[in-house]
Amino acid sequence: MEKVKYLILGAGAAGLSFANYLKQNGEDSFLILEKEKEAGGLCRSADVDGAPLDIGGGHFLDVRRPGVNRFLFGFMPEEEWNKYERDSRISFAGGYIGHPFEANIWQMDSGRQKEYLDSIAEAGCNRGEKMPEEFVDWIYWKLGKRIAEDYMLPYNEKMFGANLNILGTYWLNKLPNVSYEETRRSCEEKRAYGKQPGHAQFYYPKKYGFGELWRRMQEAVEERFVPDSAVKKLDALRHRVYCQDGEAYEGEKIVTTVPWAEWEEIPGMPKELWQDIKGLKHSATQIEYFPERLDTLAHWIYYPKREISYHRILVRHNFCPGANGYWTETNKERVEPDQGRFRYMNEFAYPLNTCDKPRIMERLLGWAETMGIYGLGRWGEHEHYNSDLVVELAMKLAGELMG
Repeated sequence: MEKVKYLILGAGAAGLSFANYLKQNGEDSFLILEKEKEAGGLCRSADVDGAPLDIGGGHFLDVRRPGVNRFLFGFMPEEEWNKYERDSRISFAGGYIGHPFEANIWQMDSGRQKEYLDSIAEAGCNRGEKMPEEFVDWIYWKLGKRIAEDYMLPYNEKMFGANLNILGTYWLNKLPNVSYEETRRSCEEKRAYGKQPGHAQFYYPKKYGFGELWRRMQEAVEERFVPDSAVKKLDALRHRVYCQDGEAYEGEKIVTTVPWAEWEEIPGMPKELWQDIKGLKHSATQIEYFPERLDTLAHWIYYPKREISYHRILVRHNFCPGANGYWTETNKERVEPDQGRFRYMNEFAYPLNTCDKPRIMERLLGWAETMGIYGLGRWGEHEHYNSDLVVELAMKLAGELMG
């Protein structure tokens, strides 16, 4: 049984960043176990129709964390990236408006603008009402009846599932915050105001898909990378991990980036925590490629209309030079019959921010840390993190554990 100081489970953005940070700071007693043949996780790319396609959905490198970008440019230099001003739109009323919705109703005709402004003015947050605890009520409270029913509720049902009230409201600070006054001002001055969403500016590779970055990070730690190693049993007392192929590994510290729901057994874990893990929810998303070029400059487009199966598209030819077509993202529950196009199903796409998730994860991660086990990244922490934040958290945890 191979024994190392750091046993890293999963070679997505979190695991690769943690491992490479260790190596760059003089630590080589580590192993990365990965169930696939190649690293990258949700950030992997595949060659489809003569160009890269990101099989985990839309992933881009945000510009907002310069320390993260300096670290990543060490593997894929900045001159190999194009920098873009985000152009994201919403399909609405037979046309398109900019995203976020409330910052761009100025792009509608004057009659519709007034209807939406009046509706926002009547929203509970603008009338001094207490913030509700359930997701659906919060949408009405924050944005008003019109935006709730015309955009936010149908879009989120398509993305996360029909029962939105399993979601809490604690995570909604992630959404772009645009006040009524800012919305009114945008209509007067005909330009967007308010906090912009993530990736307002972003990098994307000039010649490759996003997965190329993580492939190079895999190469940098190739001698410590173990592919085709799906973990099944985590013995918390012995600090051992058992894989599907029968191999076993031991680490003084175990850093897990895999979904907690994937474990078949965790000896040493209290029964109540094991039951809690069963309560963690997630959604699965299918990526499907369409070869047609679209007459738009948008990088991606949101589709709230319930009659359309997918919730958004990524317009590949507008950010991936030399490529054609676009790909759709569709919740597994809404996938339509196969028409022979390239498809890829991500069984673990988005952690769901259910009402009881904060309680579950606080107890779970607290217990795990007392056992020398550390949850990291989108699945280790069960948080809807973008890749740049995952890298930052991995660097921080590696630094802390190394002292």
